[in-house]
Amino acid sequence: MAAQTPTAGTRRPRPDRSTAVLFVLCSAAFMAMLDVFVVNVAFTDIGADFSGSSLPDLSWILNGYTIVYAALLIPAGRLADRYGRKTFFLAGLALFTLASAGCAAAPSLWWLVAFRVLQAAGAAALTPTSLGLLLTCLPAERRAGGVKVWATTSSVSGAIGPVVGGALVQLSWQWVFLINLPVGILVFAAAVRIVADSRDETVTRPPDLPGAAVIALAIGAVALGLVQGDEWGWTGAMTVGAFTGAVLAAGYLVLRVLRHPAPVIDPSLFRVPAFVWANVTALVFCTAFGAVFPSVVLWLQNVAGFSVIGTGLAILPGPLMVPVFAVVGQRLAKRMPVGFLVALGNLLFCAGAVMLAVSASPDVRYVTQVLPGWIVIGIGIGLALPSMIAAATADLPPAQAATGSAVVNTSRQLGYVLGVSILIAVLGTIGLSPDDARTVFQHGWWFIAIAAALSAVTALGIRPAAAARRAGPPSAGRPQADTVTAGPAPTGPAGPQP
Repeated sequence: MAAQTPTAGTRRPRPDRSTAVLFVLCSAAFMAMLDVFVVNVAFTDIGADFSGSSLPDLSWILNGYTIVYAALLIPAGRLADRYGRKTFFLAGLALFTLASAGCAAAPSLWWLVAFRVLQAAGAAALTPTSLGLLLTCLPAERRAGGVKVWATTSSVSGAIGPVVGGALVQLSWQWVFLINLPVGILVFAAAVRIVADSRDETVTRPPDLPGAAVIALAIGAVALGLVQGDEWGWTGAMTVGAFTGAVLAAGYLVLRVLRHPAPVIDPSLFRVPAFVWANVTALVFCTAFGAVFPSVVLWLQNVAGFSVIGTGLAILPGPLMVPVFAVVGQRLAKRMPVGFLVALGNLLFCAGAVMLAVSASPDVRYVTQVLPGWIVIGIGIGLALPSMIAAATADLPPAQAATGSAVVNTSRQLGYVLGVSILIAVLGTIGLSPDDARTVFQHGWWFIAIAAALSAVTALGIRPAAAARRAGPPSAGRPQADTVTAGPAPTGPAGPQP
């Protein structure tokens, strides 16, 4: 059969920019996560520069960011769904980049914490919108793979973050934040040019802004109680007040969600079983994940006596396993239920933490005592994390993509707060004798192992609908929004529909 050749009047097809869009959106998420890993490595140097700061005070560099990030994710995602994801993405990216410059110029610890809070606000806007834009810009057959790539970017940042951070800290810890400026500017310029806007066209009235404030208050209060509980006392008035306020705000939020015509969180999201179980698993998994990275960094720097650059290089092998086994996990997902795959990854995570606890000794030997368990942890995270995030949004219509991904990321951030807070409470004060240090770090790793094992149990409930897992063209039983591709966003009734 003769090959057909285009005629003179044939219109050239519009170039496929979906790969470039995926790269730009993942680059923004990568930058936000890279900052977290780099700051972990710079933790000790920052503390040395701001003399007199205690470990709980320094923990606010991490926890101040995490609390605000967790509190604003859902409101930002809901507003972006209604008013335009690209606008919120660009605004968040600009704020994050400018706040990074402020962090570098901070004259004191609490100024640094304040600019970290602004960074968190920017990240809260760009994170759910980057995933929401990805789901509406990519062709239907590429969405599942795109979500896994997006989820894996945090792992890649974990792989290079410690090394980059260690190298930058050799100049000064301020460069940890200055590195965000050129990346942020380039991603902003590219996003303006090639990323198409999208929004939930089915919502015709403003979302519940008081409800958004209530959810920020509830999450902020519970995170504050977790962070300060050890210092205030777990039965102290301040801690009990924070948790009580969180419970009251959550109860009021439930009433608003059920009664408001445009609730900040659509109750229908929680009628999707895979979404619910993925959120529960993300919360428990990230409790372990949030604690394990700083625990190993502090162990290497404060007990083994590694330098900052040495710590970065020592941390590298574990995170390098994550993108490799994310690819392995994508192949295994074709042969086993995704819940089993996530459970397997979490069990490996648990096994790695047990290896760290059992092999720990005052005379730290990295190759035999740290490296094996750390690699197993990286393998487990690679199998579990991308599939867990992809499964959480698999059954959601693209119109609710930003809100749904914001809920998932909120669960993750609350897990990080819980993990870091419990780890700080367990470790207490760095500077103990080698034997005492081994004991407290072992307690921390046993806690991480238990959390990872529990997340393996909850992962068994993650069972996305079969139709949502299959790639292919939309059918009569699938939402028509699956046909949205990269390019100028449709407007009016023809736009993305749930």
